[in-house]
Amino acid sequence: MAWRSLGKLMSQSLFKGGRWQQQQLRRLNIHEYQGAELMGKYGINVPKGVAVASAEEVRKAIKDVFPNEKEVVVKSQILAGGRGLGTFKSGLKGGVHIVKTEEVEDLAGKMLGQILVTKQTGPQGKVVSKVYLCEKFSLINEMYFAITLDRTCAGPIIIACRKGGTSIEDLAEKFPDMIVKVPIDVFKGITDEDAAKVVDGLAPKAADRNTSIEQVKKLYKLFCECDCTLLEINPIAETSDNQLVAADAKLNFDDNAAFRQKEIFALRDTSQEDPREVAAAKADLNYIGLDGEIGCMVNGAGLAMATMDIIKLHGGTPANFLDVGGNASEGQVVEAFKILTSDDKVKAILVNIFGGIMKCDVIASGIVNAAKQVSLKVPVVVRLEGTNVDQGKRILKESGMALITAEDLDDAAEKAVKAAAP
Repeated sequence: MAWRSLGKLMSQSLFKGGRWQQQQLRRLNIHEYQGAELMGKYGINVPKGVAVASAEEVRKAIKDVFPNEKEVVVKSQILAGGRGLGTFKSGLKGGVHIVKTEEVEDLAGKMLGQILVTKQTGPQGKVVSKVYLCEKFSLINEMYFAITLDRTCAGPIIIACRKGGTSIEDLAEKFPDMIVKVPIDVFKGITDEDAAKVVDGLAPKAADRNTSIEQVKKLYKLFCECDCTLLEINPIAETSDNQLVAADAKLNFDDNAAFRQKEIFALRDTSQEDPREVAAAKADLNYIGLDGEIGCMVNGAGLAMATMDIIKLHGGTPANFLDVGGNASEGQVVEAFKILTSDDKVKAILVNIFGGIMKCDVIASGIVNAAKQVSLKVPVVVRLEGTNVDQGKRILKESGMALITAEDLDDAAEKAVKAAAP
């Protein structure tokens, strides 16, 4: 099973320059079992299944949901792809297994609470808190289906391939003619002709053509009504009774639609996310965790990026992107410091504030209060400029804190790199 394809653009970890780096994801990602349940509500064919989190729940599911099944598919649930080829840190190979019903409890017990490492998690892996038990279908044909947003056509695009269950990227590279792309007019919506082109791209061997067209239209309806940014099924498959079934499910949703998709966004599993980013989101801070040694607190995305660049220029590595925005409160500044100091890799902190809308005295008060609440064990380099800069510098000076002040950005970066050096 390949999770997959578009995941290369959207994975939570990036291997770059010989190091794994975390990336903030500005869209909601839900578990496979949640996606399957949502699809079922839209009349899309999905396997019968249930998510369980304990041995007791496994026994109950076998009794109530699979009383007559001889075999069951057991799928570990983490927000990352490549589960089938992953490895648990305990040594168990594979996060997806087909086993006899009497073996399900034992296997689930070996998965629950364990860390699964896949090509998308990075070496740290992710904890499996639930496993998804679902019926085993007799699949006679596996295909690939996805809907995403395409800049070129300025709207949704449906991607279909007559081969699935494996990496769509590899197929696209080796057999580009197999990939069928059908752009959808966002104003007209999907037409029968559009859906027929998709079905032709899937090239089902036995499934009824008209029924398959209706399934494609239902998938598009879900994509639009639920504000998806990605709907990917790999594989979408034909069963021995000639049904088209979504044998896997990956759905992402636009964060900007959270206000009208409350039920869906309530499914968010923060245990699968970087705890620093979860805390930052609660404090309404723009934070992206990286893997460097210099923590950054800056106001404005452009200035934050410039700060990170100049740190690299002087031989350092930023530990994060943190933009406190133009009107951050003193409390948000305190929370920002808590997040920065929670990272054990941080050896120095660089505060770079250009006071326009954001006032330097507010930042300074926040730094002082943060120092009272947080045990600052690393050097702090501060560069303030702009509105109320004199008041800000006075607050810092009178605080008695051992701060390293800088006159300009270049000076600040140079001092931060030096302070972080072992």
